[in-house]
Amino acid sequence: MKKIILAALTVSIIILAGCKSGGGNPKMVLSSFFDAMLKKDFTTVKKLSTKDSESMLGMMQMAMQQMPDTSQTMKFNRDNLEMGDAVINGDMATVPVKEKKSGETTDFTLKKEGGDWKVAFDKSTLMGMAQKKMKEHGMGGMMNRGMNDSLNNINGGSMPNMDSVSKEEMQQAHKMMDSANKMLNEAKENAK
Repeated sequence: MKKIILAALTVSIIILAGCKSGGGNPKMVLSSFFDAMLKKDFTTVKKLSTKDSESMLGMMQMAMQQMPDTSQTMKFNRDNLEMGDAVINGDMATVPVKEKKSGETTDFTLKKEGGDWKVAFDKSTLMGMAQKKMKEHGMGGMMNRGMNDSLNNINGGSMPNMDSVSKEEMQQAHKMMDSANKMLNEAKENAK
């Protein structure tokens, strides 16, 4: 009897620990990712992201560190967002996130790595998200060639140590992110 109780207790602890980690629920992982982005906690952000996301997150970290205002981080405030249910397809999941103010919905992609769900914030996933938004607004073929070339120059191994990145490189990354953001905002305005 003691062995059965001990076994049941052990299984319960393992199940509860697994639920607490959030690694088994794409929606919870994305929610934790947004919370960490809001706090500019890039250690946690990187733990919740795919390995392929490292260089894009490094650029985002540099840009956010140079911006004293919170306008960029407020985009990740869950009070301003409505998260839909995750659609899981094998080792991929999609979580629709609706911005309450604009009514815009963006599908965030998560991938399983090491048995845990991780947010895909890599170049190709972000480009796919941007292209999908442009198609939704009737601008499918108008992807800015210069921006596309600039993003293609980002090499996953090009930023192994963020401390060694020069101020000029950080400013260039910030300008590139501003350009992408401006292009998406213009697409939204033109669609209205």
